[in-house]
Amino acid sequence: MSTAPLKLTSWRTPAVLVAAGCVIALLSFGPRSALGQFLTPLSFERGWGRDVLSFALAVQNLLWGLGQPLAGAVADRFGPVRVLCTGAVLYAIGLVWMAYSSTALTLDLSAGVLIGFGLSGCSFPMVVGALGKLVPESWRSFAFGAGTASGSFGQFLFSPLARALIDAFDWKVALLVFAGMMLLVLPLSLMLAMPKDAPRPGAAPPQPLKHALREAFGHRSYVLLVLGFFTCGFQLAFVTVHLPSYLLDRGLTAEVGAWTIGIIGLFNIVGSLSSGWLAGRMPKRYLLSIIYFSRALSIVAFIVLPASTTTTLIFGAITGLLWLSTVPPTSGLVALMFGTRWLTMLFGFAFFSHQVGGFLGVWLGGLAFESTGSYDVVWWLSVFFGVASAIINLPIVEKPVVRAAEANATA
Repeated sequence: MSTAPLKLTSWRTPAVLVAAGCVIALLSFGPRSALGQFLTPLSFERGWGRDVLSFALAVQNLLWGLGQPLAGAVADRFGPVRVLCTGAVLYAIGLVWMAYSSTALTLDLSAGVLIGFGLSGCSFPMVVGALGKLVPESWRSFAFGAGTASGSFGQFLFSPLARALIDAFDWKVALLVFAGMMLLVLPLSLMLAMPKDAPRPGAAPPQPLKHALREAFGHRSYVLLVLGFFTCGFQLAFVTVHLPSYLLDRGLTAEVGAWTIGIIGLFNIVGSLSSGWLAGRMPKRYLLSIIYFSRALSIVAFIVLPASTTTTLIFGAITGLLWLSTVPPTSGLVALMFGTRWLTMLFGFAFFSHQVGGFLGVWLGGLAFESTGSYDVVWWLSVFFGVASAIINLPIVEKPVVRAAEANATA
């Protein structure tokens, strides 16, 4: 199958494309990763329980995942620019409306629906799909890792920034500032435009969308990959939203929570880049299994040890190394098995599984706390899912699918 990059104008070098994609990933992932900072002040001012914002953010995760395959299919068919722009505008409107939401319903529509669908159009899965098509194969693993790492750098920047803006002004001003920053995605998206001469001489005939879907979901290894990615979303979303409040409950300060989330993002830069490098040099299924099992072990240590600033920051550093390091091998396996024609859409379906996990992680976290006054049940669920995904990824077969036309051509 053909996975060659498209021909580009001379100034759009792989380095330029990766840089543009990285900035978009940074801007889109930063605000949503800092929304946990708003849980306590928003709930206090509105007189809500933690379950209210938790549910809105759970809806956000679910709709982000639900919209990702559709956004990916549109981007694969028409190019990523219009999808990135639409997503950024929805995201910005959602942040502004969230600042002025006075009921649970308007919070669900703003923080949940608009930001969720906005993320599906302009976040790192869209960037990963675009870069997978535009850069040479020799750049692909690095581009996947760099795009993912940039989202984490956004987490490192925006979590302390949210805390600083909330302390200096209030939580509404912080959301409005983030909304303005999201509009920078509009000009940056033009850098990732597909060339007009997309069909290449000698390329394989285009694969119909329906055939691509049948092929993928009839492929055992793809199904296992999708199922395993559920755990990543469950753990990440739960930690992002509930860790700051969990630390307050254990007697630590809000600043420790903000810096822990920031450190997770900082160390994930190293983790994602390292994962991108390793994904090109070792079996990707083994890399995924190691990541998931290591996450489970780190969570056990964190919840068993006494709470302190030191243990929390160490947990943040270890978690950061394992945070989004699943993305380069996961997206790399999709590209390896099916090529890049429908890469954004097929990775989008894997990401939907990720976001179903995110929905449950955030929602169950809020329900567990309101019901029991503790997050312990969800922490142990995170451990269980980590071990399960470590096992699920081991049988994956790492080789391209053999299509009938290609088989006949080589017979």
